[in-house]
Amino acid sequence: MTGHTITQETADTAVRTSITQGHAARELGLKRGEFELAVMLGRIRTVSDTVGGRRRVTREEIERVRAGESFPAAWLERMRVVGTTEGAALMDISTARFTRLTRAGFIMPVKFYLNRYRAVVWLYLAEELKQFAKSETNAGLLTGRAPSTIRAQLEAGIDLRARNWRGRQAGALLQQADDAWERAAAVASLLDPVQIAEIIKDPYERAYVRRLMPEPFGQGAPESPAGRIIQKIMTADDPNEIRWLRAHLTISLSQARGERPAPRPAPKPESDPGPEAVPGPRAGDEAQGIPPSAPHHETRAAALPDDGKAVRLPEPRGLLKWMRRRGA
Repeated sequence: MTGHTITQETADTAVRTSITQGHAARELGLKRGEFELAVMLGRIRTVSDTVGGRRRVTREEIERVRAGESFPAAWLERMRVVGTTEGAALMDISTARFTRLTRAGFIMPVKFYLNRYRAVVWLYLAEELKQFAKSETNAGLLTGRAPSTIRAQLEAGIDLRARNWRGRQAGALLQQADDAWERAAAVASLLDPVQIAEIIKDPYERAYVRRLMPEPFGQGAPESPAGRIIQKIMTADDPNEIRWLRAHLTISLSQARGERPAPRPAPKPESDPGPEAVPGPRAGDEAQGIPPSAPHHETRAAALPDDGKAVRLPEPRGLLKWMRRRGA
């Protein structure tokens, strides 16, 4: 048995003994948001179920998380998220300075949601904020006047929060991908449909990549006001970001095609009519001396009696017969 076969059988066994993410969250005593964040950060590993299906969690992974010394209290503390006000307090800076640091891209959000007014609320890992504040490298950003380059960017309206979130999301999805097709789907999920169609011209490949894309972020139907805001956040709009995603998608597609082709409908069997169909022999042909292989249209002459008398055929009826009578 080859190593590839053993690996495949091991993966199949893991899938058979796996449970849904919702079930796994309940067994671990985690809220939905806590569980999704843990998966995004790679602290809970998932496995593929079926093509285009939702990812699942193995029993072994559930036990591994439970067996950790820090689970659940310290484990959950490491995933605690905070907003602007609490984040600024953790770093001992003003909320205005905190917002400038996030807009300039020095602090990356890990989650977001829309409040009742459909305003975007960004959330940050408390653990990362503490580490940022402790680093001597960042001391100049926490006190005094911001560097002129940063001030110029902020005055120009730069806001890198959405782009940094997408970068983090792309990294998490690529880490979870099991093959090149899933990597292509992970990257494509951050591009708009026009960009995808320009790169993936084959409709079957495009449909397959679409099936493998992660489920869209919740909180509102796609065409609702909330859904449009979320879709805008999830779709790359920076030229440099778009170029990187397009290049990565092109490379992933090339690798995926080398691994296996995208599924396609089974070709319809081609019917070959061949030469004009020849009817088989009729009952009584052999008794009249007609060879079985003789074409049907040749059997009338062969079936005529050879007494020299012509056989009168029945006259045509209907309109043709009426016309003959008129011409008589």
